[in-house]
Amino acid sequence: MIEYPFIPYRSARLAESEMLRRGRELYEELARRRSVRHFSPDPVSRELIELAIETASTAPSGAHRQPWKFVAIGDAEIKRRIREAAEIEERASYENRMSDEWLQALAPLGTDWHKPYLETVPWIVVVFEETYGVGPAGERIKNFYVKESVGIACGLFIVALHRMGLATLTHTPSPMGFLSEILGQPENERPYILFPIGYPADDARVPDLRRKSLAEVAAWH
Repeated sequence: MIEYPFIPYRSARLAESEMLRRGRELYEELARRRSVRHFSPDPVSRELIELAIETASTAPSGAHRQPWKFVAIGDAEIKRRIREAAEIEERASYENRMSDEWLQALAPLGTDWHKPYLETVPWIVVVFEETYGVGPAGERIKNFYVKESVGIACGLFIVALHRMGLATLTHTPSPMGFLSEILGQPENERPYILFPIGYPADDARVPDLRRKSLAEVAAWH
C-alpha cells in the first residue's frame, strides 16, 4: 500500500475583488469556447498537446488512482484508419441506431456521420478510462470512480486547449471498440472520448447557441 507523506498546503488568500476579477475573466474566456467541426490542417506543436495532457492530469481522482490514458495521434495513416472506422459506426448509428427523438435533437446542430475533420486535424487525442490497474506482478488493482475521474480530467483538457487558442470537439462514436484495436491498447483500457485538435478553419462556422442561464442551472438553499 502506498503511504503518502503529508505536507503543508497554503494558498494565498486573495482580496475578494481579485477573486471576482479572476473568476469573471475565466468565465468570459470559456463562454467564448465552442465545439468546432471545421479545422485547419495547419500544424500544432507536440509541446502544446503535452502541456494540455499534463494540465488534464492535475484533475482529482478516486483514491488518486488517476485512471486515464491520453493517446495522441499525429500519424496520417492512423488518423485515416480512425476516420474510416468511426464513419462506419456513425453511419450505422444515424441510419439505424438513433431514435427519432435523438435525431431531431441533433438536427439543429447540423451533424451527420461524415467526419472528414478526423483526417484534417493535426492531432487526435483519444482518452481511455483505465477500468482497473495492473500491479508489478500482473495483479489487478481496483480503481474507484473511474468515469467521474476521467470526466473531470477531460474537462480540464478542454479548458487547457481553449486557453492556448486551440479548438476541439468531444466526439464519441458508439461503439468505440475500434479505437482499442487500431491503437493497440491493453484490455484494461476502454475508449472514453475522442478529441480532434487543431486551429479552426478560416471559414469555420458554428451554430449560434444559447447556453442556459445561472437561474436555469443553479439552485440555492
